[in-house]
Parts: sequence; C-alpha cells; structure tokens
Amino acid sequence: MTEHYDLLVIGGGSGGLATARRAAQHGARTAVVEFDCLGGTCVNRGCVPKKVMWYAASLAHGLGDAAEYGFDIDVRSHDWSALVEKRATYIERLNGIYASNLDKDGVTHIRGRARFVDRRTVEVNGSRYDADRIVIAVGGEPVVPDIPGADLGITSDGFFELTECPRRVAVIGAGYIAVELAGMLRALGAETHLVLRRDAALRSFDADLGSALMETLAEDGIEIHKRMPPKSIEREGDGLRLQGDDASIAGLDEVIWAVGRRPRTANLGLEHTGVELADNGTIPVDDWQDTNIDGIHALGDVCGRFELTPVAIAAGRKLADRLYGGQPEARLEYENIPTVVFTHPPIGTVGMTEAEAGEAHGEENLRIYRTRFTPMYHALTAHKTPAVMKLVCVGAEERVVGCHIFGHGADEMMQGFAVAVRMGATKADFDATVAIHPTSSEELVTLK
Repeated sequence: MTEHYDLLVIGGGSGGLATARRAAQHGARTAVVEFDCLGGTCVNRGCVPKKVMWYAASLAHGLGDAAEYGFDIDVRSHDWSALVEKRATYIERLNGIYASNLDKDGVTHIRGRARFVDRRTVEVNGSRYDADRIVIAVGGEPVVPDIPGADLGITSDGFFELTECPRRVAVIGAGYIAVELAGMLRALGAETHLVLRRDAALRSFDADLGSALMETLAEDGIEIHKRMPPKSIEREGDGLRLQGDDASIAGLDEVIWAVGRRPRTANLGLEHTGVELADNGTIPVDDWQDTNIDGIHALGDVCGRFELTPVAIAAGRKLADRLYGGQPEARLEYENIPTVVFTHPPIGTVGMTEAEAGEAHGEENLRIYRTRFTPMYHALTAHKTPAVMKLVCVGAEERVVGCHIFGHGADEMMQGFAVAVRMGATKADFDATVAIHPTSSEELVTLK
C-alpha cells in the first residue's frame, strides 16, 4: 500500500526542512525523507562545525596577540579531541531540535534513502510514498578527483572526523572551503600547505579581496604552492607524498581535497521521472523552483546556484508560501545575496565584483571607492592583518552595486550593509550616514 502526502520533501537539510515545516504550517500533509542526521551538510559537516573550528582558530590568534595587550599567558597546548567532543555534543543537540520542530509542525520524518518509482512516487526501505508535489533538496557532496591514490586523501567530511590535529597537512583547492580549512589548521598548530591549480585563491570574488587574502595567508605561515595541479598521492613510510607535475610535498599526515562539490542526483531514480539534468548533474529550475516536470521542484545545492544555507531556506519557504500559503507571486530573487568566507580575518561580500559590474554596466559607468588600512585592534600588536574595503558604484547617481570587505568583523558588519545594497542605496546615502567611531565599519561611510 502506498501512503499519500500533499508534499514530499527528499532531503532533510536546511532547505528541505524549511520547506516542509512552512508547508505544514500552511496546512499541507507533509513528509521529509532523510537517511542521515537531520540538518544536512550545514549542521553536520559544514557551516556549524566549521564555525566552531573558526572560533577556536580565532581564539588562537587572539592568544597570540594577548601579550601585546599586557596579558601574561602561557599557552601550553590545545586539546583538539576535547574540542571535537564538545562540538559533537552541540551538533547532536541541534539534530534533536530539528526533530522536535518537525514533530511540533506535524511533519512526518521518513528515515531512509528515497528513489523515484515514477513522477509522483518514491520508494524508501521497500515502502512506497506518493505525493501531489515532490521537492528535491538532496544537497551535494565533496568531489574527489580521479587520480592515482586519491582515496588516500580526505574531504571536508573527513576533516570533521579528525580526532587530532594533523602535524603536517596539505589542503588542495582555491575556493572558500579550502582557504577556511587551511586557516583553521594553521592557527591550531598544523604545518599547512595550500595547493592551487592556478595563481590565486577565491578567483570568483573581487580581485582586491583575493589579493589581500593571499598576502595574509602567507603571513600567517601557510605555505602556498601555486600552479601545482595534483597528479597522485602515494604512501611513503609513515606519511603521504602529494605529487604534482614538477614538485611534490612529502611527509604529510593528511591531504584534504577541497576541489569542489557535486549534487547528489546520481541514485535518485530520476530516469523514471523525466526530470532534466545539466551536464554537471545539477537540476535546472526556473525562477519558481520548478523543474521541467509539473509537480516536481528542486532547491538548494542540488540546483548549483548560490550554494548557501540561507538561500536554500529562503527559497524553500517562498516555494511553500506559493504552493500552500495563498501567495502566488512568492519566490526568491537571486540577486544581491550576501556571503561570508570565514578566513582569518573574514571576508564579507554582497553584489557585483568590479569585473562583473564593468561587464554589466560598462567600465566607463563605474566609480570605485576603496581603502586599505590597519584596524585599530592591531595598534598594539606586532602581527598585523590589513582591512580592505571597496564600494562598486554605477551611474551618475552612484548606486552601490557591490560592497566588499576583508578584515576583522567583516562577517558581522556585512549583514547591515547588504540591506542597504539591496534597497538600492547610493554613495550619497552611505556618506549621509553618521559614522560609528572608532570602528572599521565607519570607513565604508567615509570613503573618498
């Protein structure tokens, strides 16, 4: 016998849970299918444990600066395993909160892996469930390249399974996951190598931010290997050797792959539905999260667009509002979406890069305001990291279409500036705002 629902959500990550709960709150009979811990990548092997590790690394940086502020501190060691244990307890509590919230909203949690039987039916552990509408929110997984010995390395998932800090580690990749992991590992005591296929990290971000980050990574003691695409990993004695074309790194305890993610669409049985897939396995959707098949929707990382937890949550809630909440025009507008990279210091950005704005509006119509300075925090410290801030403005009215920050507090200050950019603020609006002194953020309202 097949059990019927109004809405069936495949994937119990942030986006799937948000969709299911909002639909249930609107009165839809809803179920979520999830084989793993509730919360998805973000809660279990992504944003949340990453931020815990970032806080630990930030404290390490602060302890290094403490003597400059008059503290007599003897830091004997760091207990990585104790940190991991407390982190696991925190995440387990979050898993329980997610389960409790599903119960509170009357959402059924079906434990197992879903596979489509037809356009309206999935099978889970031998049982079948059908629904008027199905949402695919299965997220993604780390990519491991097809080279000899690749399985000797670990991914970001494996990083969160480490019970002790590696003595010597290579992180391979140029995206935000790579630079975040490299920064955390170095701050917590690992000899860290960042291996790039090209010359720079964060190439999709504004060039000024990427340049400042590369400089800071090197100053923090991370050894950067440019233009070293990996060719193989082999075990050598008690360690690992990472081999490139013309160079290698030996004696490694761990090699971490951070070379991208792919959608989890391979084993969903989508061939029984007619849902189209892009060449990279993502599911194309329109502005309303609709696939090419009526009644099947997709959102979050599986769509390959703005792979951020708050985006999946917002898209899911809007979708549920449209389908069940009497809001036929509800949809997420995929523009001016802020994001943060948790490096040391962090990067915050919203809107267009200078290059993107030039392509969209013409370089002759741009006005760029930028500054680089040493934050007041470093007035007394020997080790200093710069702050870099930039406004990308367009047209005679100088509408701010891009705001980019590298420096202490960028993660917190960006949220407010993102509101301003989304509302269409101009440079004059920024200038008319009274500065908060002494702060780094005041520089953004006093740029000349």
